Amino acid sequence: MKRLYGLFVLLCLMLTACNDDFLDVDPVDRYSDAVVWTDESLITSFVNNIYEGQKWGFHTVMLSSLCDESMEVWAWESQPVVMSELSPSYQGILAPNFWIITFHNITWTNLYKNIRACNIFFENAEKYALEGDVVDKLKGEVHYLRAYFYYWLLSQWGGVPLIEKSFTPSDDLLVARNTFEETVDFIVKDLDEAASILPLNGDKARATKGAAMALKARVLLYAASDLFVSQSLWASGYEHPELIGYVGGDRTERWQRAKKAAKAVMDLGIYHLYGENGGWKNREEATQNYADIFLCHNSDEDIMVQYYDYVNHNSSDFQLPRVGLFNSPNGFHGWGGNTPTGQLVDSYEMADGSKFSWDNPQQAAYPYQNRDPRFYASIMYNGSYWRQRPDDTVGSDPEGIVQTAYYQQSDGSYTPGLDTRQGPIEDWNGSYTGYYMRKFLDPSVNHQYDKQPYPWRQIRYAEVLLNYAEAVYERDDKISNTDLNISLNLVRLRVNPAMTPLTNELITQNAGMDMRTEIRRERTIELFNEGFRLDDLKRWKTAETEMPMDIVGIQWKGTEYEKVWANCPYETNAEGCIIIEKGRKWEEKNYLFPLPSDQLQLNPNLQQNPGWE
Repeated sequence: MKRLYGLFVLLCLMLTACNDDFLDVDPVDRYSDAVVWTDESLITSFVNNIYEGQKWGFHTVMLSSLCDESMEVWAWESQPVVMSELSPSYQGILAPNFWIITFHNITWTNLYKNIRACNIFFENAEKYALEGDVVDKLKGEVHYLRAYFYYWLLSQWGGVPLIEKSFTPSDDLLVARNTFEETVDFIVKDLDEAASILPLNGDKARATKGAAMALKARVLLYAASDLFVSQSLWASGYEHPELIGYVGGDRTERWQRAKKAAKAVMDLGIYHLYGENGGWKNREEATQNYADIFLCHNSDEDIMVQYYDYVNHNSSDFQLPRVGLFNSPNGFHGWGGNTPTGQLVDSYEMADGSKFSWDNPQQAAYPYQNRDPRFYASIMYNGSYWRQRPDDTVGSDPEGIVQTAYYQQSDGSYTPGLDTRQGPIEDWNGSYTGYYMRKFLDPSVNHQYDKQPYPWRQIRYAEVLLNYAEAVYERDDKISNTDLNISLNLVRLRVNPAMTPLTNELITQNAGMDMRTEIRRERTIELFNEGFRLDDLKRWKTAETEMPMDIVGIQWKGTEYEKVWANCPYETNAEGCIIIEKGRKWEEKNYLFPLPSDQLQLNPNLQQNPGWE
């Protein structure tokens, strides 16, 4: 697999040629436009630098900790979002100058910076009449990248200014926002153009035909969702509803477009779920198969990936490659950065496809037995095996068993487990919830010192299949078993062929089940911690219900924890779960982020989003 190694040519040096005629020499520390745009290697390097603007998923704070998927170990960083403390002048962790660069690539200013680089490429391709196989492929890639950056703008702010040229100081910079519909159409047009140019196969760290088609399916699914057709429900009185959603048209047709786009990717026939043929002898094999999806460099499930090389990456951020250090248990010298919530953990079904419930005495007594194999590949819990402890702590736990409870001693006292926040190894971090993230983490790596080289999956085939199932159901308020079997059930059964398929009969036979909830639950489980949940809650318009809920951890009452952790310091809710965080807030204006105040000052023609005026 080739990785994106650029020559890191500074963009500003490519914008204008040096016109210092009196010197009559070219600067020795830069390339002129004429040199750059007539050299295929330098043109490629320029595009490589644009790729660096993509969102990197692994960090000390991940998107999951900005919603109800996980809780960040340093919760104060995510507080501005979950407590609804953002404002046009205060963006918190989402600010372009926040000290951790977690979300820098998806800020307003940096997204437009990268869009400008795309426009510079197109302008110079036309100016210098660039042609040939290499250049043509790069044109397709840049169409994809521009669409990608606009997709992030659309999902966070709605309709935005559509800029197709690299503005200079002499241009009129006071551009207005385009409508939501115009922004969607522009993105789709770029992706269609990319798909028409790009090869079907190729380096999956670079855009391909399949990547363009898959991103199109995602964009159309998002655009058809509840949030963008319900402005009157959450933005009543807003004078510009066309900026934040559709104000007319046929919604059924929009769902049809999303369904058709996902099906087109499926019909390519080149993508397959990792380990989809199954044949696992036991739960351990099934679990390892799912874990291996994220611990390999390339598979037929990958559509678009992003590699990171610590040595060659043009970034001063030391944190990017350290997903294992960030998220492994503190008793293994990890930071326990993005710890799964009790809500997320309880979403995993039993191995037979039935619901897990703390109200079931047998399940409550043994909550971590006979669960969906994806649970074991994604979640560490008290009593689960992880890896051998580091050399300086192995004597305290020769077996490498995660300890997130308190343990009663012979004298009646209680000792905190090695992986609690009060543990004897690292007592300054660790899980609040009693769980740790296992997904993405390679147990063969000593994460205290070593970095793991696996890529971030920008798009994988499982998402496409889930997009298809959702679009079909939402289009008709129903979905056939046939459509479920070619999409969602492939995802559901590839890790556990014995699991009951999702069917209409299963819904009918089980009171309290409904198809929409199950489709969304399957998406939540399969795509856990891959950066989808926050946007899903928004576009489904369920954030107002889900986001203000108290964050809970392990079930304490009536479980093993009540026996070995009698002096639990946390409040418990009515179900006996420990309450980790109370007082989260959600205001309807949070469905879209505010345009930054500095941008409004620079351009008074920009309209602020509803509730932020």
